[in-house]
Amino acid sequence: MLAYILRRLWQMVPTMLGVVLLVFILFNWVGGDPAYILAGKMANADSIANIRHQLGVDRPYYVQLGIFIEQIVSFDFGQSWSTGETMAHIITTRLGPSLTVLIPLTILETVIGIALALAIAFVRGSLTDRLLMIACTVGMSVSILVYIIVFQYGLAYKLGLFPVQGWGDSLSSNLLRYAPLPILIGLAVSIAPTLRLFRSFVLDEAGQDYVRTARAKGLSEGRILWVHVLRNAAIPIITYVMSNLPALLIGAFLLERFFGIPGIGREVILAVERSDFPVIKAITVYVAAATMVFNLLTDLLYQAVDPRVQLS
Repeated sequence: MLAYILRRLWQMVPTMLGVVLLVFILFNWVGGDPAYILAGKMANADSIANIRHQLGVDRPYYVQLGIFIEQIVSFDFGQSWSTGETMAHIITTRLGPSLTVLIPLTILETVIGIALALAIAFVRGSLTDRLLMIACTVGMSVSILVYIIVFQYGLAYKLGLFPVQGWGDSLSSNLLRYAPLPILIGLAVSIAPTLRLFRSFVLDEAGQDYVRTARAKGLSEGRILWVHVLRNAAIPIITYVMSNLPALLIGAFLLERFFGIPGIGREVILAVERSDFPVIKAITVYVAAATMVFNLLTDLLYQAVDPRVQLS
């Protein structure tokens, strides 16, 4: 196990270097000159040259790449061009609000998706199964913007069940007052594709030979589904959930923007609007690193769920 983890960590190094090189090329050759963005439309040549010198973009590319790698290794990406905050402060202060919404959302989405998928397996091929799949298709066809507007207007504005938007300093207040409506909307948007996917995982396993053997031995349908089918279907379910975790931080930007949640996704949108390259580069690198770490955790969870899986 230890040898496998060390080997995987070593394999992350060239992958990370590729990501760093790609990000560097995009922001230095494709992203344009940041000095012109920061100087404004009325700046003269001397002001632009001074800004370029302060940012270090007047140095050779190999020197800039070395500085970028040094920033990644030291976890010090400098300061935001727009707000002057250090990147460490931005990450630490914005990560909490994002996780306050995304952790309960991920847990609810996974648990409800698995429970409904197993319930559908009991009635597969029936009218109930078909109606649920039609409802999922309709739900997937509706834009998240429609969900946000309808839920905000109906549940928050008209009925007053939730605040329309806002965020506080207390974790308990945020979790119980401000986060439920974004979580509910995120669940309404994500449950349809999740259920369709989990249903396919469960039904694929339900048609295997070992299930027919278990039925022939007289095992109950509930035991077959909850013990045998779910255990084997857990592998693709874990893959789906773990692979989505890093992207959720960025993918929830609409929820964070509409509800005034000061999270990572909202920060990325503001950084793009302001052309705040340090923020975008730092979050891009962090998300890439998190993706590789979660891929490693996924492989370890495989063996924890099913000891027959051999890590090599």
